[in-house]
Amino acid sequence: MVQQNQYDVIIIGSGAGGGTLAYKLAPSGKSILILERGEFLTREKENWDSREVFVKGRYNNAENWLDATGKEFQPGQHYFVGGNTKFYGAVLLRMRREDFGELQHHGGISPAWPLGYDDFEPYYTQAEQLYQVHGERGIDPTEPSASGPLPFPPISNEPRIEELAGDLRRIGNTPFPLPVGIMLNEADRHLSPCVRCSTCDGFPCLVDAKADAQVVCVDPALEHSNVTLLTNAKVTSLKTSPSGRSITSVEVERDGQRETYSGDVVVVSCGAVNSAALLLRSIDDRHPNGLANSSDMAGRHYMAHNNSAMMVLSRRHNPTVFQKTIGVNDYYFGSDDWQYPLGHIQMLGKSDSNMLRESAPRLVPGRVLEEMAGRSLDFWLTSEDLPSPENRVTINSSGQVVLQYSENNTEGHRRLVNKLRGMLKEIGCEGRLIPRSVYLNKKIPLAGVAHQNGTLRFGSDPQESVLDINCKAHDLDNLYVVDSSFFVSSSAVNPSLTIIANALRVGDHLLERLR
Repeated sequence: MVQQNQYDVIIIGSGAGGGTLAYKLAPSGKSILILERGEFLTREKENWDSREVFVKGRYNNAENWLDATGKEFQPGQHYFVGGNTKFYGAVLLRMRREDFGELQHHGGISPAWPLGYDDFEPYYTQAEQLYQVHGERGIDPTEPSASGPLPFPPISNEPRIEELAGDLRRIGNTPFPLPVGIMLNEADRHLSPCVRCSTCDGFPCLVDAKADAQVVCVDPALEHSNVTLLTNAKVTSLKTSPSGRSITSVEVERDGQRETYSGDVVVVSCGAVNSAALLLRSIDDRHPNGLANSSDMAGRHYMAHNNSAMMVLSRRHNPTVFQKTIGVNDYYFGSDDWQYPLGHIQMLGKSDSNMLRESAPRLVPGRVLEEMAGRSLDFWLTSEDLPSPENRVTINSSGQVVLQYSENNTEGHRRLVNKLRGMLKEIGCEGRLIPRSVYLNKKIPLAGVAHQNGTLRFGSDPQESVLDINCKAHDLDNLYVVDSSFFVSSSAVNPSLTIIANALRVGDHLLERLR
């Protein structure tokens, strides 16, 4: 019989890492406690209201962090069951095989991982099945080998995007179907949970048809009687044994009360920033610089990609509803005029006038914004940023997160943006640059932490890494980290699928340990 507040496994966080791990471990019968600082996100009509979501920030519930100068900002972080996957665009790309090895960039070297692509491949396949990924193998020119097809066919292109794909092919590119995790049945639309709406990318799904961690992992895990979820449960610190080698208690604030829980295994899955912050806050005599930090690596090597959101104006009306269906990787590892990697291009969710209003000069008439939205084509561009020990998470004397980040390896990203800009006339778009405020040629600022990773890197050398290859802390016997913190490099693809695959991989290790 389980003692009160004593569990076999405690998982802190319920996003792509923690939620997936809970799903993996749930059938084992082991007692599992999920501690989530947020609540279930309310299903309400405002889920699909761009003004509520983007302008009013209805679901922005993160505390303020500080930048390197001490200035406060609100990060794009969401505390709900399912974590940031409640708002992600559900593009689930594998890292390229080459991303796991050393890669030379213009700005420096992207280091090799301690494990290779083949170590992750079986778990990528499992992750694609679990998160119901639509797509098609064999078109993306940089695609790594896979042990099986994607579980669902690619999402069809609407007419304007099909024209765009044709134009891209005509000028020498290879547009491919984006791998997207949504519950769409295009063959039998009356049976489809997904209604193919315009409010998917960046929105919570009102009909629970996006493959987020709550819907596909946490909810099924809770069907097992051995799994318990506590919401509004903020973990404030981890306490260790007298030897300092194991976590003996997890300190929690819940509904204004302080509570303590214990687990044979404790898994931190709070996201790369908050996981590092939790370990750095957990100071004791054996760990004066924070847990798992004998190497002074905890919190360092923060990465978030060099990202830009760009809107261009099509010469033809663009009535597309679900726009996020194609990507371009022709410049991922370089181009004819540049020997270094540039990055990845994918479609974004469709802009509407409410989104444009936030970026437009105050006196621009609403009808102008409606016209622009009606002709917009929206792109997301990602290039790799490189790990630097000076890009890091720390905490100040009051326990507030301080995020220090200086951009690096930006030349490749600048060239990637110029590649897209150079295509505009050929893809049926206005060739002139529109003023920055409404063109949305936005370099994503520090608050854009959706692709956060790298703060608790894994490796075989305890002096150069925080975690071992199973994502257990070198310094402790029962502490694991399962989120994007373990990344050694950021690649130039969305991190979600690698987080999910790694959670399944670590889950296999934990099942062996818990036998």
